[in-house]
Amino acid sequence: MKRLALLVLPMSLVGCGHADSRPAHEAQLSLVGMTSADLQSCAGIPDKSMRIDNRTEIFTYTYKNDATGGVEIILPVIGGGYQLGGSGSNCSANMRLVDGRVYSVFYSGNNDRPVGTDGVCAPIIRGCMRRPQASMTPMTAETRHNVSAFSQPPAPPPPAPPPAPATDRVVRMEPVGR
Repeated sequence: MKRLALLVLPMSLVGCGHADSRPAHEAQLSLVGMTSADLQSCAGIPDKSMRIDNRTEIFTYTYKNDATGGVEIILPVIGGGYQLGGSGSNCSANMRLVDGRVYSVFYSGNNDRPVGTDGVCAPIIRGCMRRPQASMTPMTAETRHNVSAFSQPPAPPPPAPPPAPATDRVVRMEPVGR
């Protein structure tokens, strides 16, 4: 009976965060390319925004998880401890927009679930993932297969610099025919 209980407990915790963590990480890929208007129509008006330069803007969406739930057990370990159960309490989803389109999505805060990372961030992007917008990057079977509940996808490379402005040179021509 004790062996069965030791097997059932870890298995019951598997579903506690996996269902939220995976969509949060899928959003980090599928929101890329989305227009600012589409993002705000499905995720809402950002809690904070900041213009970095004439091309780049950061939208920050915050979520506070009032019900962290579960039973928290802290196991003593030399140099600290290990916490079982419970859940993160807050998330900030920072979305970098370049030229009016989502370029990258980063999560920060105490946002991990008992199983899986960034699961507390799922409510921020849930509306966009449930009803995909035309400007989103579609998830392919291969992309979806490579998304994990336990780690974020790789960050995109820095955006390319803006194209050099065309030089408007005035060309003087000699008068003709006079």
